[in-house]
Amino acid sequence: MSAARKRRVYIDTSAYLSLLLDEPNAAEVAAVTDGAVCLSSVLLVLEARRNLVRFARQGALEARKYDTCMARVAADMEAFELRDLTLDLCTSVAMPAVATPRSLDLAHLQTALWFHAVAPLDQFLTMDAAQAQAARELGLPA
Repeated sequence: MSAARKRRVYIDTSAYLSLLLDEPNAAEVAAVTDGAVCLSSVLLVLEARRNLVRFARQGALEARKYDTCMARVAADMEAFELRDLTLDLCTSVAMPAVATPRSLDLAHLQTALWFHAVAPLDQFLTMDAAQAQAARELGLPA
C-alpha cells in the first residue's frame, strides 16, 4: 500500500509571518501547514527577516522574541521547498484578470504557478485578501 500524498501548500509571507508571530489566525495557518509540504519563493526569507528587523526596530518585537523568530526562520527554510526568483518567473505573462498585484506579491504568485504546474497545489495560503483574489484569478486554490 502506498503512503498518502502529502498536501502541497504554497505559503506567502503574510501567512508565514502570521504563524511566526503567533497572530490571531496562526492556528488556522498551522492547521493547514501541519504535515504538508510547504512551498514558497526565496522572497519569503527576505521578506520575513526584513519584517522581523522592522518590528524589532519599532519596538513591537522584544529581543528574545526576535532571536526566537530569526532562529525559526532559519530552521523552517531547511524544511520548506523554496524556488529562486529567476528570469523565467519574472518574464511570465500570467497576470490576474482584474487584480494588479504589487511586484513581490506577483513574484509569489508566479512562483506558486510554477509549483502548481509541476504538481498541483492543494492551497495557496495568504492572509492578504487582495492576494487571495489574485491567486483565484490565476486558477490557484486559494
